[in-house]
Amino acid sequence: MALGLLICQMCGCASSRLVDTWHDPSFQTSPLGKMLVIAVRKDATKRRIWEDAFAGELVTHGIAAIPSYSLFPDAPPDTNQVIATVQANGFDGVVVILRLPTKTNTHYVQGYITTERNMHYRPYWQRYWTYYREIEHPGYIDTQKVAMNAVDVTTTGDAGRLIWSATSKTPDPGSMTGVQKEIAGLVAASLVKRRIIGGKR
Repeated sequence: MALGLLICQMCGCASSRLVDTWHDPSFQTSPLGKMLVIAVRKDATKRRIWEDAFAGELVTHGIAAIPSYSLFPDAPPDTNQVIATVQANGFDGVVVILRLPTKTNTHYVQGYITTERNMHYRPYWQRYWTYYREIEHPGYIDTQKVAMNAVDVTTTGDAGRLIWSATSKTPDPGSMTGVQKEIAGLVAASLVKRRIIGGKR
């Protein structure tokens, strides 16, 4: 177990989860087949990484997923551009990933005492003596940053109806790689469960 955690830390993997997940139970139509992926990010590189991760995951489920940067390379499309693109290209769904403000969680870690065994050599007796001492480890305040993203899935029918929504939380993201794919996998699994998209091919 400890080795697995160490490998996880060395590889920079995360442990993201979805919270506040919601879906529209009245959505009973066929699973979505062609989706536009939009990551609302100012940084062009990060936008591409997010959109590629989600588009790539959706493709494994048989979805014709298109990252918006392939159509709008300079900036994420606005509402009017999305409407025009959906109508022109026949998309039946849109997934939007929006970065939310990072949260900082704090909690108190209780202090504790350990006992240390030591050996001391006494020349006069020509032997080692064993003694024990208590070491106090004081408590401290631990802080953890949590990166958050909102993910919404909208069907282009019914005047653009929201059919699924969730918030992703990733603790201590730092410079870890693979976070985007991890979250995309969690989202896809939930969409499959709700039959909004099909299972993997």
